[in-house]
Amino acid sequence: MRVMVIVKATADSEQGAMPSMELLTAMGAYNEELIKAGIMTGGDGLKPTVQGKRVAFDGASRSVVSGPFAPTTEQIAGFWLWQVKDMDEAVEWVKRCPNPMPGPSEIEIRPLYEEADFM
Repeated sequence: MRVMVIVKATADSEQGAMPSMELLTAMGAYNEELIKAGIMTGGDGLKPTVQGKRVAFDGASRSVVSGPFAPTTEQIAGFWLWQVKDMDEAVEWVKRCPNPMPGPSEIEIRPLYEEADFM
Protein backbone atom coordinates (compact mmCIF):
# COMPACT_ATOMS: atom_id res chain seq x y z
CA MET A 1 0.00 0.00 0.00
CA ARG A 2 1.30 3.42 -0.94
CA VAL A 3 0.54 6.39 1.31
CA MET A 4 1.28 10.08 1.40
CA VAL A 5 2.23 11.23 4.87
CA ILE A 6 1.39 14.93 5.11
CA VAL A 7 2.98 17.30 7.62
CA LYS A 8 0.43 20.03 8.25
CA ALA A 9 1.58 23.65 8.30
CA THR A 10 1.68 25.81 11.42
CA ALA A 11 2.01 29.56 11.94
CA ASP A 12 5.79 29.03 12.32
CA SER A 13 6.17 27.07 9.07
CA GLU A 14 4.00 29.57 7.18
CA GLN A 15 6.29 32.38 8.41
CA GLY A 16 9.25 30.50 6.95
CA ALA A 17 10.78 29.61 10.32
CA MET A 18 13.52 27.05 9.75
CA PRO A 19 13.73 23.97 12.00
CA SER A 20 16.37 23.87 14.70
CA MET A 21 19.59 21.94 14.09
CA GLU A 22 18.41 19.46 16.72
CA LEU A 23 15.17 18.82 14.80
CA LEU A 24 17.00 18.57 11.46
CA THR A 25 19.32 15.96 12.96
CA ALA A 26 16.42 14.00 14.49
CA MET A 27 14.47 14.08 11.22
CA GLY A 28 17.55 13.01 9.28
CA ALA A 29 17.95 9.99 11.55
CA TYR A 30 14.23 9.19 11.25
CA ASN A 31 14.41 9.41 7.44
CA GLU A 32 17.40 7.06 7.46
CA GLU A 33 15.36 4.54 9.49
CA LEU A 34 12.53 4.81 6.95
CA ILE A 35 14.92 4.29 4.03
CA LYS A 36 16.68 1.32 5.67
CA ALA A 37 13.28 -0.28 6.37
CA GLY A 38 12.29 0.15 2.71
CA ILE A 39 9.37 2.41 3.67
CA MET A 40 10.29 5.85 2.30
CA THR A 41 10.16 6.30 -1.47
CA GLY A 42 10.23 10.11 -1.50
CA GLY A 43 9.48 13.26 0.40
CA ASP A 44 10.43 16.85 1.04
CA GLY A 45 9.60 20.05 2.86
CA LEU A 46 7.59 22.80 1.20
CA LYS A 47 8.21 26.53 1.31
CA PRO A 48 5.45 28.71 2.84
CA THR A 49 2.29 29.27 0.80
CA VAL A 50 3.20 32.96 0.39
CA GLN A 51 5.61 31.66 -2.27
CA GLY A 52 2.96 29.51 -3.95
CA LYS A 53 0.28 29.87 -6.60
CA ARG A 54 -3.07 28.19 -7.17
CA VAL A 55 -4.71 27.78 -10.53
CA ALA A 56 -8.51 27.75 -10.30
CA PHE A 57 -10.46 25.91 -13.01
CA ASP A 58 -14.03 26.68 -14.09
CA GLY A 59 -14.84 25.01 -17.39
CA ALA A 60 -12.42 26.48 -19.96
CA SER A 61 -11.56 29.43 -17.68
CA ARG A 62 -8.36 29.56 -15.61
CA SER A 63 -7.40 32.07 -12.94
CA VAL A 64 -4.21 32.30 -10.90
CA VAL A 65 -4.27 33.12 -7.19
CA SER A 66 -1.10 34.02 -5.30
CA GLY A 67 -0.44 32.87 -1.72
CA PRO A 68 -0.53 33.06 1.21
CA PHE A 69 -3.43 30.67 1.57
CA ALA A 70 -5.62 30.32 4.66
CA PRO A 71 -6.38 28.69 6.97
CA THR A 72 -2.81 27.83 7.92
CA THR A 73 -3.73 24.52 9.57
CA GLU A 74 -5.18 23.28 6.27
CA GLN A 75 -1.91 23.83 4.39
CA ILE A 76 0.93 21.37 3.83
CA ALA A 77 4.45 22.02 5.14
CA GLY A 78 5.98 18.78 3.86
CA PHE A 79 5.33 15.20 2.82
CA TRP A 80 6.69 11.69 2.50
CA LEU A 81 5.69 8.95 0.09
CA TRP A 82 5.80 5.57 1.77
CA GLN A 83 5.30 1.95 0.77
CA VAL A 84 3.76 0.11 3.73
CA LYS A 85 1.94 -3.16 4.24
CA ASP A 86 -1.19 -1.43 5.61
CA MET A 87 -2.48 1.69 7.34
CA ASP A 88 -1.60 0.27 10.77
CA GLU A 89 2.06 0.09 9.77
CA ALA A 90 1.93 3.69 8.50
CA VAL A 91 0.42 4.85 11.81
CA GLU A 92 3.11 3.04 13.80
CA TRP A 93 5.86 4.74 11.76
CA VAL A 94 4.25 8.18 12.16
CA LYS A 95 4.04 7.70 15.92
CA ARG A 96 7.84 7.28 15.94
CA CYS A 97 8.37 10.57 14.07
CA PRO A 98 9.97 13.48 15.91
CA ASN A 99 7.49 16.34 16.37
CA PRO A 100 8.00 18.15 13.02
CA MET A 101 7.22 21.59 14.49
CA PRO A 102 8.37 23.54 17.56
CA GLY A 103 4.87 23.36 19.12
CA PRO A 104 1.70 21.37 18.55
CA SER A 105 1.53 19.81 15.10
CA GLU A 106 -0.34 17.24 13.07
CA ILE A 107 0.52 14.62 10.47
CA GLU A 108 -2.10 13.17 8.12
CA ILE A 109 -1.81 9.80 6.36
CA ARG A 110 -3.65 9.28 3.06
CA PRO A 111 -3.64 6.18 0.88
CA LEU A 112 -2.83 6.69 -2.81
CA TYR A 113 -5.01 5.18 -5.49
CA GLU A 114 -3.59 2.01 -6.96
CA GLU A 115 -4.21 0.62 -10.45
CA ALA A 116 -6.51 -2.02 -8.95
CA ASP A 117 -8.82 0.73 -7.65
CA PHE A 118 -9.77 1.56 -11.24
CA MET A 119 -10.53 -1.99 -12.36
